[in-house]
Amino acid sequence: MSMTTVVLLILIGLAAGVLSGFVGVGGGIVMVPALVWLLGYSQHQAQGTSLAVLVLPVVFLAAWNYHKVHPLDLKAVSIIAGSFVLGGFMGSKMALALPADAVKKAFGVLMILAALKLIFGK
Repeated sequence: MSMTTVVLLILIGLAAGVLSGFVGVGGGIVMVPALVWLLGYSQHQAQGTSLAVLVLPVVFLAAWNYHKVHPLDLKAVSIIAGSFVLGGFMGSKMALALPADAVKKAFGVLMILAALKLIFGK
């Protein structure tokens, strides 16, 4: 792995971490496009890499900071986390059954819809 690649990976991780801690996003919105555009990963590789990052407790400290000031509903966290495991498994099976172009387009549409809702929604 080249030094340029290492630096790009560090910058992607920092950007995803800062945005995750700041507005609650990071993996899909930052890491996936950055890995595809900057490092030439396929859509499937980028999505898998973004998910693999979540395996480690990378957001524990950010969540803990929120919990200290605005206590989190830990029951809700547990239910969502358990459902996320099942949903992630099912979603990865679906994505791998489709061509990368179809997955990339679905990802793009989701980002556009989310952006429009955040900008114009109530």
